[in-house]
Amino acid sequence: MPEIRLDKLVKRYGEVEVLHGVELDMADNEFTVLVGPSGCGKSTTLRMIAGLEDVSDGEIFVDGKPVSHLEPKDRDLAMVFQDYALYPHMNVAQNISFALRLARRPKAEINAKVREVAEMVGLTDFLHRKPGALSGGQRQRVAMARALAKDSSIFLFDEPLSNLDAKLRGQMRAELALMSARVEKNMIYVTHDQIEAMTLADRIVVMHGGYIQQQGTPEELFKRPVNKFVAGFLGMPPMNFLNGELSERDGAVFVQGAGFDLRLSDAKAAVARAHSSRNVVLGVRPSDLTFDSAAPSDQALQLGVEVSEYVGAQSVLLCKAGPDRVTVEVNSETPMAIGETLTFAVNPERVHLFDQQSEIAI
Repeated sequence: MPEIRLDKLVKRYGEVEVLHGVELDMADNEFTVLVGPSGCGKSTTLRMIAGLEDVSDGEIFVDGKPVSHLEPKDRDLAMVFQDYALYPHMNVAQNISFALRLARRPKAEINAKVREVAEMVGLTDFLHRKPGALSGGQRQRVAMARALAKDSSIFLFDEPLSNLDAKLRGQMRAELALMSARVEKNMIYVTHDQIEAMTLADRIVVMHGGYIQQQGTPEELFKRPVNKFVAGFLGMPPMNFLNGELSERDGAVFVQGAGFDLRLSDAKAAVARAHSSRNVVLGVRPSDLTFDSAAPSDQALQLGVEVSEYVGAQSVLLCKAGPDRVTVEVNSETPMAIGETLTFAVNPERVHLFDQQSEIAI
């Protein structure tokens, strides 16, 4: 499969620049997910790769060859859209085979390919139905099957699951992962849903404001975010942020804020000592807070419980910490009552520090 490289990619609409010199290398047989909030530039980037948007500056390379000047049909790619883009007057088999029939492939070859991809996505029993007689999940499978039938080297997905309900999204995520393993193609997937990004990607590319903020494996981005934006965007419930100030006492480094005074681990303290500014943001994931009434005060937060959301084995607590609110994940059996103040131990090895002004990770 070809490697894909974006070299200083820029997109302008009139005088407004919405994509600012994006540079990205995607290896062969890699599932790359572009993720970020609405307006971050992820769909624009995908559409430029597809040839549906002109490149204002920079270049797109596929297997070392520039392709920005090529028409979409000449780029050896297939795209699955958010709205499926199926032909309502054609049945499933005709929708799947549309590109093959347009290319005047032999009928036997077309029929074999339709059967192959229909079996792959579980549509064998629906080939004679029209899109109007299918569920949302089935229509999305038809769109994916149509892309697979083209046998392209590159597959592009533009928020393909956003129109499905939560249960179907979960099912389709699993099917996409299985499909990716079977077909072994380059896949570039755009979503605003960080759960889709975390569960599907070999590599996540987090975008914001037309820039790439960070790229790497899901584990790398979750454990070692480079800035406050990435830290807050990935993870559900999102990371808690508390403003504080670094101080040193008795050879230890503390983060002191409204209602807390936490001692850092030796490794975190060494990094904090080298930082020029004393004003920091403390980042703590909800899962790294543990109910522990015996926890030392310099390793714990005192939190007043305001809201409890029961979600089965876990409960999500919305708590008050001085002027701030803190989210905590706890076992649903944890004894607590609304309005009660509880002690939660903070895992010192898993806290994150960010500069208050630049929001860059320390």
